[in-house]
Amino acid sequence: MFVDTAKIFIKAGDGGDGAVAFHREKYVASGGPDGGDGGKGGNIVFQADSNLSTLSDFRYKRKYIAQKGENGRGGRCNGKKAPDLIIRVPVGTVVRESESGRILADISDNEPVVVAKGGNGGWGNIHFATPTRQTPRFAKPGLPGEEYEIQLELKLLADVGIIGFPNVGKSTLISVVSEAKPVIADYHFTTITPVLGVVNMGEGSSFVMADIPGLIEGAHNGTGLGHRFLRHIERCRLLVHIVDVSGSEGRDPKQDFVTINNELEKFNPDLAKRPMIVVGNKCDLTDEETIEDFKNYIESQGYKFFPIMAAIAYEVKPLLNEIREQLSKLPPVVRYEPDPAPVFDGNEFKDRKVNVTNRDGVFFVEGEWLLRVLRTINFDDSESMGYFQRVLISAGVIDALKAAGINEGDTVSIYDVEFDFVE
Repeated sequence: MFVDTAKIFIKAGDGGDGAVAFHREKYVASGGPDGGDGGKGGNIVFQADSNLSTLSDFRYKRKYIAQKGENGRGGRCNGKKAPDLIIRVPVGTVVRESESGRILADISDNEPVVVAKGGNGGWGNIHFATPTRQTPRFAKPGLPGEEYEIQLELKLLADVGIIGFPNVGKSTLISVVSEAKPVIADYHFTTITPVLGVVNMGEGSSFVMADIPGLIEGAHNGTGLGHRFLRHIERCRLLVHIVDVSGSEGRDPKQDFVTINNELEKFNPDLAKRPMIVVGNKCDLTDEETIEDFKNYIESQGYKFFPIMAAIAYEVKPLLNEIREQLSKLPPVVRYEPDPAPVFDGNEFKDRKVNVTNRDGVFFVEGEWLLRVLRTINFDDSESMGYFQRVLISAGVIDALKAAGINEGDTVSIYDVEFDFVE
């Protein structure tokens, strides 16, 4: 079964906890703290796999959780970093955050992509020793790993997308110009999954062509099969629109052309602007006058027209030459850039709860919502730092610290960020 969408839950590994330990050795008095740091949690990594062609594996497993980092130990031994969890997907898979629709990654080449980062390990008590606090009996817990409910969408990587009504000869064309072997029969919706074929135009010249299942009127709203596969032509650099110029099924070729273009426009306006070549197939079933009339109509719309008979590869070569020529002038296949992380308004965090704990003069601030803020802050940028300060004030964190008895110069620890409190 061809499956091109899936929803799964991913969670990177939590960081290991820091250790509370003290050095004990014969003849060594007051050895001091020597608790090691926790190890980093495993990342969730997506890797393209050319042996996969669908997302069907995700129908059976929908939850992916990476391992937690190892806890720190005494003797200044840091915990071991957890291994990354690698999720293999077909080439062309787009990873989106389900709730917001934000693109997290486009898995379109062999480079692995970290989609969810593992949490950093917590500090051991060795980090909290000061001249006035020589025996700190506390350490930091590991930070939680990032987690998302994500939507996977497979968008085929093809240079050319063949579109048109069912049974107009799309599968026949790709079968005669490439090694692809689609099912070909004289009934609608013979092609129920996209078919890819490599067209070899000689040494160093080839392109990938995709046969998209037939579209009909209303496809963008879910009518027929085509609505499931419109996403697969979004990456195509060039569209080849095949029309049954003979009207052998009782339809008007001109109306067919308009109908399909309208469906593209309604699904994604950018598709309607994509470069397109129009092909009139089944020319042996009509007369020269009809073909000429349709050609004039198409050329008046600004498109090039090629009459062919796909079943016997008649006049297919000039079409392939034109495709090659146009592709040489077009930009590469579309790749989607990850969307930036959302920027939160400080007021959004008003009345959020925080937990403030005083441990030997270090004020620990905890609250899950703070992790979302920290991941958006660039601590080397003054504007970003100013925003962070406004969030702490508007969310009541500063008031909570004062209520806990903090004084100027005391240390504040918010997960893996530490700073001195200043009024």
